[in-house]
Amino acid sequence: MIAFCLRLFCGLLLSAWLGRGALAQTELGLAEVHRRGYPTELAVEEFARLAHTYSHGTLNVTVFPDGEITGNERTAVEMVQKGTIAFARVSTGALGAFNARLNVFGLPYLFESQRHLWRFLEGPYGRKMLDELASSGLVGLCWYDAGARSFYARKPLKGLANLKGLRIRTQSNPLIMRMVQMLGGDPVPLGTGQVPGALENGSIDGAENNAPSLLALGHYRFARYYLLNEHLRLPEVLFMSKVVWDRMSAEQRDAIRRAAQESVAFQRERWDAFEAEALETLVKAGVEVVRVEDFEPFRRAVKKLVDEETPRYAEALRAVEAARRKR
Repeated sequence: MIAFCLRLFCGLLLSAWLGRGALAQTELGLAEVHRRGYPTELAVEEFARLAHTYSHGTLNVTVFPDGEITGNERTAVEMVQKGTIAFARVSTGALGAFNARLNVFGLPYLFESQRHLWRFLEGPYGRKMLDELASSGLVGLCWYDAGARSFYARKPLKGLANLKGLRIRTQSNPLIMRMVQMLGGDPVPLGTGQVPGALENGSIDGAENNAPSLLALGHYRFARYYLLNEHLRLPEVLFMSKVVWDRMSAEQRDAIRRAAQESVAFQRERWDAFEAEALETLVKAGVEVVRVEDFEPFRRAVKKLVDEETPRYAEALRAVEAARRKR
């Protein structure tokens, strides 16, 4: 009921503003599925602060964390498209359903390292991908880091063979679901909020995510085995409703762009610190963490998938390779 009232309030507030044109002071909402204190939540709070400062107080952005308005990332995207809420921060895994070009990030072992990923994101093709969100009714503002995703489960995980037959929660992304299948698992698409209960009652055996999420979402209480196979690096995107953007003044748009770009370094610094701290905390909490020394068996298992999808993402893959060669 509270979430519904907040949603209604935001919608009415935004509708009133859109009907009257840009005001001297504008109240805008930002949807974030993670809890307060998570690196992306801290980053969007910093973005909100900077947007207020650089707009000389004309933009007041309120962050709604823990999915309290949208519930999940897919709903967040839909609400931003409609202009019901102005901003959202979501994973490219969820955003790929609205902009197919972003599904390239669902290709396993696409990037060899965090550094490789950021050379790509900060290059011309990374900027192009943000700009092309306009075709989906969104204004791409910036990328955030989300580390590498790995598998965790209720049952021991020592290597690739242990994934066989496990029911693994995934995002509702066909490419990621196929990847899990090729690695031997049975993909089960679920919303983030459904995962703890599903792990507890055994309707799923595990999931795949980064260490901060495993800790922050509380999944480690039920999934005590974490295999660091690092199959995906899915960056996050901060974006805005084009409906709202088109009503902004040039000065407000500049303020938003500047605030978003400056929030990236803030987020990356906090991500790196939180990721290291999360792994240490998980080990202390009794989670068995296994680091994969040889990724080749995993790469061989998904090679057919990568080969099949390569023609679809040929342009993006050339940019990925160029970023790999750039030192």
